[in-house]
Amino acid sequence: MNWENIAGQKNLKRLLQESIADNRVSHAQLFVGKEGYGSTALALAYAKEILKGESEHAASKVDHLNHLDLHFCFPVFTEKNNSLSKKNFEDFRQMITESAYSSFDDWSGILESENKQLFISADEMDEQNQKFALKSFEGGTKILIVWRADKMNTSAANKFLKFLEEPPAKTLILLTAENIDDILPTILSRTQIIDVPRIEDEELQLYLKNELQISDEKIAEVIHQAQGDLNESLKLLNSQNKNSDFESLFVQWVRDAFMVKKKPEYLKSIISWAREVASWNREKQKNFLNYCSEIFRLAMLQNYDSEELVYKKIDANGFNWSGFSKYISGANIVSILEEINEADHHLTRNGNPKIVWTDLGIKLSRYIHKNS
Repeated sequence: MNWENIAGQKNLKRLLQESIADNRVSHAQLFVGKEGYGSTALALAYAKEILKGESEHAASKVDHLNHLDLHFCFPVFTEKNNSLSKKNFEDFRQMITESAYSSFDDWSGILESENKQLFISADEMDEQNQKFALKSFEGGTKILIVWRADKMNTSAANKFLKFLEEPPAKTLILLTAENIDDILPTILSRTQIIDVPRIEDEELQLYLKNELQISDEKIAEVIHQAQGDLNESLKLLNSQNKNSDFESLFVQWVRDAFMVKKKPEYLKSIISWAREVASWNREKQKNFLNYCSEIFRLAMLQNYDSEELVYKKIDANGFNWSGFSKYISGANIVSILEEINEADHHLTRNGNPKIVWTDLGIKLSRYIHKNS
């Protein structure tokens, strides 16, 4: 990971580079922030800069996560009494080399661990202690990156604390975490905490435009939803490309919901609509729920004359965006979004998708006619 490949974070990049140039590298540093903000990317660029200064051949090795003095530990689940991360290192390497902005949810999906707890174990800490007791392979600094240190269990945290208090010579420990709530205060007191803020919208927009060469219109659609998270931006753009039928199915749903009040026979159309959506895989269904939530929010903003915040409108197939927006207000937006969240919850819990979507489809016809 090169500094120039990191989206935004100019101040942090400058401070980290200056700490290396001035020989002010703290032996333990904790990068706190979402992976999508760049916590992992910054840690990798920092490690690369340090190792590159000691060996001209280090850069490419760090890029491929195969430098012998760069070690990783990360959350995994126990399998056949084995809770060491090295059993899943190749999967982790592939994920991070493809995108250093990959999230914990991405990692959980790769491991297919929806019903299993991912954690960093005491055995993992023992393993790392043994590695760092050995001399550096290239005679320089040995670096440990603890990815998602907030996932250490209590036993692991206590063992890590001892390692942190008395690290071997020329050892650098870089930790990442989404927040500090689940990290022992004694560990926090012994690390230099680096807060990684969300990426500024302008910086995120510039990065996406330069890296992906996509239209300003598409970028604008995802910037507001992503909230400074590059990983989320890429997922939203990907879902736009994959799920081009979302708009037409949203329009169909809304039109049927409007008509049911006067013509109950439109219930049949809603049931057919629900069956079509239920036939998708679960990921696509959940993406559609997110899409619907965002469209309803934008419609409410339109209704309340906040048009400068409405970055996307539906105008396909003669859909009357302005007329539709007048029906979305404080009187019904909370109920609509709660039902969408409830549907997402049931899908996550493996609820019957036909029942979930039919129930949601019918309930919209009830809420959409509520007046302010």
